[in-house]
Amino acid sequence: MSHDLVIRNGMVVDGTGAEPVAADIAIDGESITEVGAVAGTGKREINAADHVVTPGFVDTHTHMDAQIGWDPMLTPISWHGVTTALMGNCGVTFAPCKKADQRFLAEMMETVEDIPRDAILTGLSWDWEGYGGYLDALEKLNPAINVAGLVGHCAVRYYVMGERAIDDQPTQAEKEHMAKVVAESIDSGAVGFSTSRLRGHVIPDGRDVPGTHALTDELELIAKEVGGRGALMQNVLNMTGDFEGEVALLEAEARAGGGRVLFSNTAGRTNSWGKKIGSKVDAMRARGMDINGICIPRGSGFLTGLQANLIWQGQAWSQLTAMDRDARLTAINDAEFAAKLVAEANAAEIRFDTRQMFWLGDGDRPNYTLDNRQSLQAIADAAGETAAETFLRISRETNGNALFIIRFFNPNVEALADFLAMDWIMPGLGDAGAHVGQVMDAGWATFTLSHWVREAGLYTLPEAIRRMTAAPARVIGAADRGVLKAGMRADINVMDFDALGERMPEMVHDFPGGASRFIQRGAGYKATLVNGQVILEDDEHTGVRSGSVIRH
Repeated sequence: MSHDLVIRNGMVVDGTGAEPVAADIAIDGESITEVGAVAGTGKREINAADHVVTPGFVDTHTHMDAQIGWDPMLTPISWHGVTTALMGNCGVTFAPCKKADQRFLAEMMETVEDIPRDAILTGLSWDWEGYGGYLDALEKLNPAINVAGLVGHCAVRYYVMGERAIDDQPTQAEKEHMAKVVAESIDSGAVGFSTSRLRGHVIPDGRDVPGTHALTDELELIAKEVGGRGALMQNVLNMTGDFEGEVALLEAEARAGGGRVLFSNTAGRTNSWGKKIGSKVDAMRARGMDINGICIPRGSGFLTGLQANLIWQGQAWSQLTAMDRDARLTAINDAEFAAKLVAEANAAEIRFDTRQMFWLGDGDRPNYTLDNRQSLQAIADAAGETAAETFLRISRETNGNALFIIRFFNPNVEALADFLAMDWIMPGLGDAGAHVGQVMDAGWATFTLSHWVREAGLYTLPEAIRRMTAAPARVIGAADRGVLKAGMRADINVMDFDALGERMPEMVHDFPGGASRFIQRGAGYKATLVNGQVILEDDEHTGVRSGSVIRH
């Protein structure tokens, strides 16, 4: 028997958590037709000897809503084994949208997610009003990987309430109208609903985004429609405010709709935070609530360096900021100008902790796992320098290529490990498509495997793959993906496990209008298949765009 494609001699980790088995995989059309000893031949065959074969990874938190318009390859995540991306997180989406409100939604996305509004307005067709029309527009883009979308609270509230959506509470009729709009959006393909209560999410005039202060009954009405349709409620909570109330909201949503609830979280500075939230979630799950969490699997935050945004303030630093990278390098090699930079940095009020600032190194692989003994401040102290002097010295010594990460999130590696081990947490939260000039965590899947499995042993390989494939596929409702077995869609990774790693982040200028962003390539991916087609081979895109829009 002949097959379209056969993957031979691989070590198959099927996504269920089962132990790896030596097997072949036959693919016909978009689906897996056989797993085991495949007797037939393939029109094309991939030799996976000494390689691990897994389902494609499912990224449950991205903001590719805008970028997909001009980058249908969906980089960087498609360099890191992701075959399905969930968009529309944090309540900010482009549908539903009346024509007159397009600029408001674009400007809100810019302030919340650091995506240039002009790129949004010119890079998308905007030929929709309802959510189904938005998904139709995505299908026309012919993406390289699969995409699914959440309908956002901000857009729904503004669609129903207009300007009042920002500061006012809705009437009962408006609440019911919002619930109806969400139901219609899911019926036309949205896989769920997203909302954000994070105070840092604001519109251009500084006010909180619509829905930030929504009362529980508003979200319960929506959750009833979402859960009743077997869809997902996704939350970004304000855990630094009313902790008990925010946790209770998760349970209220789960009870109202009887469905799946997902929320974003990070580990705290000590283990006490993980124990605090973990005990709450464990108790809700014991009561039958389908509560799930995602967490970025490493210390994360702001990237800085000569090729990126600079973090110190002052007249000289403002001058430096206005220069391009090459001019910056020339400037810091001028001893007099460098002395002004150091003096201003030393005199300014510190806006960040240089003990939580780390140089990613001078190799082609970034080091994300340094401890406080290797921070910028520790290096400076050892050299008898200030942090700014060390920053400038390393920048000069690396010809301006040095990048430093400020760990705002997950600063404690031990607390993070304990948090990630909780059985309701999935690694993710890479935020791909957002904050592109400030943050680069799109390689979260590669990091999970290279660090937490291969180097630290926190997860077994089967358990890590389950948390990155079958578990998130279930949460978003993609029932035909996430497991390698006959009848499932052929979203597959073939990986050289020992070679897996992230390349160093780099700044490029490929957004509409020449806007800059960070990208990060992966290493160790022999092949990535999406719906049976090879989109990535030996870490490079093939040009094939075989993704689909996954509709509820």
